[in-house]
Amino acid sequence: MNKIKRTIMYIMVTTGTTLMLLAVFAVIIGGKSIYINTFFEILAANIVIYLGLILTKKFESSYAILEFLLDVSYIVVVLVVFGLIFDWFSSVPIWYLVIMAVVIYAFGIFINIVRIRKEADELNKLLQKHKNKKINTVI
Repeated sequence: MNKIKRTIMYIMVTTGTTLMLLAVFAVIIGGKSIYINTFFEILAANIVIYLGLILTKKFESSYAILEFLLDVSYIVVVLVVFGLIFDWFSSVPIWYLVIMAVVIYAFGIFINIVRIRKEADELNKLLQKHKNKKINTVI
C-alpha cells in the first residue's frame, strides 16, 4: 500500500475511533446525538494531526520518550485549538480530549509495532528460505 493510501486509511480509522469514543462519552453523560458537523470538524483535526506527525517524524531523536512527548504534545495542541475554534469544550471537557488523544496515539503505536513485527517475521522467513536454498545448491 502506498504512503498516500496508508495515510488516508489512518486518518479515517482515527476519525472513526474518535467518533466511537465520543459516542461512548455522550452515552455516559446522557447525550442523545452527535451533530454531523462534528464529524467534519474531527476529520479536519485528524488531517492536521497526521500532516503534523509526518513533519515531526523528520526530526528523529535517540530518545523514544521524547518523540512520544513531542507527538502527544502536538496532538493535544491541535485538539485544544480545534476545541476553541469549534467550541467543543462546551460539551466535552478538555481532560477527555487529552485522554482520547493519548489512548488513540498509543493504540496507533501498538498497531505499528504489531505490523512491523509481522513484516520482520516474514522477512526472516524469506531470508531463512533463501539461505536454505543457497546451502542446497552448493552441496
